[in-house]
Amino acid sequence: MATLQERKHYRDAIMKALYETTEGNRFLGVTGAKLRDDLQVPEQDLAAACAYLVGEGLVTVDWAQGNTPVMATLTHQGIRLMEAEEEERG
Repeated sequence: MATLQERKHYRDAIMKALYETTEGNRFLGVTGAKLRDDLQVPEQDLAAACAYLVGEGLVTVDWAQGNTPVMATLTHQGIRLMEAEEEERG
């Protein structure tokens, strides 16, 4: 199982990947397989990170059997968070 630091890193990486790939569009998503492969996140840790982000109201996830994320999409709240972070960076 991932350490706390790794779990936080995975969550941040997923949010950034979703925001960049969808360009902040709520109607677009990213497959779980693409997130896993692009971010090099173990399957179990990807599922845990996605479940956490769903619980925070930042993403929605379509799940397959075995708690595997099939598709992840940013929520309005998730987009607002990522936009605020982008504004802070300048």
